[in-house]
Amino acid sequence: MLRYRTLPVTPFQQNCSLVWCDQTHDAAVIDPGGDLDAVLAEVQRLGLHLKAIWITHAHLDHAGGAGELARRLHLPIDGPHEGDQFWIDGLPKQCAAYGFPPALAFTPTRWLHDGDTVTIGHETLNVRHCPGHTPGHVVFHAPQIDRCFVGDVLFAGSIGRTDFPQGNHQQLIDSITGRLWPMGDQTVFIPGHGPESTFGRERRSNPFVGGT
Repeated sequence: MLRYRTLPVTPFQQNCSLVWCDQTHDAAVIDPGGDLDAVLAEVQRLGLHLKAIWITHAHLDHAGGAGELARRLHLPIDGPHEGDQFWIDGLPKQCAAYGFPPALAFTPTRWLHDGDTVTIGHETLNVRHCPGHTPGHVVFHAPQIDRCFVGDVLFAGSIGRTDFPQGNHQQLIDSITGRLWPMGDQTVFIPGHGPESTFGRERRSNPFVGGT
């Protein structure tokens, strides 16, 4: 079975998630934005074998630690979609702007596209391209446990910002309604910030996309 543990990292309290196969204990880390020592301490505490880095999008608080972690442990980086290349290139500038420690720009081992899959141990997750917050944003759907790791596409009671460079509000709404909602009302999503919720709850009550 696929299992996961979410750790808030960076001053932005970004939800970095460890996901692992409970048969092999092989694990991936989703969006290691920073605080790598704390993340690696949790990997050790859980007895996991970290095998990959998966990135939803290339904003600093989600991808700021990816280059360093990949270099330190010789790990592949999967994602995001290449639409976020300019955000990856700009990681050092983002660090300076927000007062974060310097971050390494990186080249993903594999760009991800709509319909791709990622695998850890015996578990496979589906990739959906969900642009709007950033042009290259992807999400990771684990239908076997009714979970989806959505980055900054959707939050409990809110949606991702679209006022950053190359953000697009209508594209974001289309991503939510056209790609997230079909995963089912029962699906619990792990957002990039804040508490978990379900797609059904957000469809009913989220003021930005409720009733869609």
